[in-house]
Amino acid sequence: MTCRSVVIDCDPGIDDAIALLAAFKAPELNIEAITVVNGNRPLETTLRNALQITELAKCPIPVFSGCWQPLVRDPLHGRFHGEQGLGACQLPAPASSAQELHAVDYLIQRCRQAGAEQSPITLCCLGPLTNVATALMIAPDIVTGIERVVLMGGAYRESGNTSLYAEFNTLADPHAADVLFRQNLPITVLPLDVTHKVMLTPEHVDALTAVAGRISPALNALMASWDRNDVRRYGSRGGPLHDPLVIAWLLRPEFFTSEKARVYVELDSRETLGRTTADWYGKTQQPQNVNVVTGVNAEKVFALFCQLFSQYQEVEE
Repeated sequence: MTCRSVVIDCDPGIDDAIALLAAFKAPELNIEAITVVNGNRPLETTLRNALQITELAKCPIPVFSGCWQPLVRDPLHGRFHGEQGLGACQLPAPASSAQELHAVDYLIQRCRQAGAEQSPITLCCLGPLTNVATALMIAPDIVTGIERVVLMGGAYRESGNTSLYAEFNTLADPHAADVLFRQNLPITVLPLDVTHKVMLTPEHVDALTAVAGRISPALNALMASWDRNDVRRYGSRGGPLHDPLVIAWLLRPEFFTSEKARVYVELDSRETLGRTTADWYGKTQQPQNVNVVTGVNAEKVFALFCQLFSQYQEVEE
């Protein structure tokens, strides 16, 4: 089995927490670190949540605190995660602390090391791209240490979920997204176009929490809090499984279909700030630089998450 070395950059966040809990049980992933950014909640909250989730999973992965505000715009926070960011899920105060090194400094050091060793790592981005973009602006040479960036963000043929046009992660720091999409890097994007096809219905919540062993109460509280109860928009009860799809793609890319495109981020218009536009057909005569995921076998994805969460049933010594 090939084991992929990854760093997860996130802003927990309910769906980030679900993604992390699944990723921790994937033997195909060597999660070297978690870097945290302002996003769904302010930085001090997302940092605390990341530490709580690693302790819940009994997974002592180092956590690095990152950027507390976007590159240019004012901070923007999510609407669906509750004041503390984990919905109705109540976890003890974390016993561990963040690493002393800033997340951006860690990313630069680790990517440079990976480049020197000719063993590049994968960056999994579940929130605004501030940490990654800052690292790339300070040290553009780190691209040699990055095998691929896989991120949840953007909306193309789908409308936005935070403004009429923009998806939350991109709108929360559109300038950072623009920095990333200008890099000469392999990039895979899972936008709303695909995440809205994977709805975490009450039936899925029941099936997933039934197999989740000792984390079942926490997982149930997280997932129940994610129910938007907006049948008119989504066609069913539940909420879109945004960030966990990054983990699913890493583990089973064959469950997904995608299209290549050149991606642009709107920075100048107040009304359409953060809008992502894909040049599917080469109209700009620029190289197609992003693998945009557009299709998914949702039931296979849920079966994968059932298998991952079932590993929390194992008896611990």
